[in-house]
Amino acid sequence: MPLLLILTWDECLSQGEGYRFGPADILTVAVFAGGEQQIAVELTVSEQGHVNFPFIGSVKAAGLTASQLEKAVHGHLERDYFVDPQVHISVKEYHSLTYSISGAVRIPGKYEMKSTTTILDLIAKAEGVVSESGKIAYIMREGSQLRSEKSGNIAEPRRVNLKKLLDEGDMSHNVVLESGDSIYIPFSKMLNQSDSKVYVSGKVEKPALYDHQPGLTALSVCLMAGGFAKSAAPNRTTIVRMENEEQIILKVDLDEVVKGRGVDMPLQPGDRIHVPESWF
Repeated sequence: MPLLLILTWDECLSQGEGYRFGPADILTVAVFAGGEQQIAVELTVSEQGHVNFPFIGSVKAAGLTASQLEKAVHGHLERDYFVDPQVHISVKEYHSLTYSISGAVRIPGKYEMKSTTTILDLIAKAEGVVSESGKIAYIMREGSQLRSEKSGNIAEPRRVNLKKLLDEGDMSHNVVLESGDSIYIPFSKMLNQSDSKVYVSGKVEKPALYDHQPGLTALSVCLMAGGFAKSAAPNRTTIVRMENEEQIILKVDLDEVVKGRGVDMPLQPGDRIHVPESWF
């Protein structure tokens, strides 16, 4: 059995505490001062990321957590209107929660969810895994940098044990997702490196197996596959590779490669290249 890299990651914050507001979210606001409720209102985050708060006016909300926005509002209200106001802000409706899932699921794609979401929720939204799915899912999060405990090399995705989660019902593996997360579930059978093939999947015109040849790169094989589909996100292309009986995942920004500002990735026999769907 090939070994997989074991990756470390900071504990995932729950959406309730760590969720950052985004456009179109609807917030419930309550302010208490002097033993009475002074404000009770619902506010919608604008496309520009602001809410129109009573007494204060426009306040930036996008990118802030509930506690951060409460602190900002408290400062304004205490300075000009109330003595020691108690500010409580929560999300009534989530409208900026977007996730993508690809690989061995029945309906891969991008999904907008209306509440806190776990990896199990997203798999269910994609109508489940296919029978050929692997037992590990990868969560790719923008801005995260994970390190392999074995090699120390920088890697991006977090591993989730789907065998424990789906087959054994162990909810400790049901990770809470953050908006923008991209989930990839590989197929159970990895390509044999001796086959001298590479596999291209996702948003290309002709996803299929292609012969490996000297000098083949990530961009060139995507061109062999007919180029990128209109809905593709080449900047988030991933390559699944076996090295020393370890499965690793590499990321390459093919948008930058096309523009001549990035370095193309040479391919090896057995590589799996995946071009995900754009979030926009």
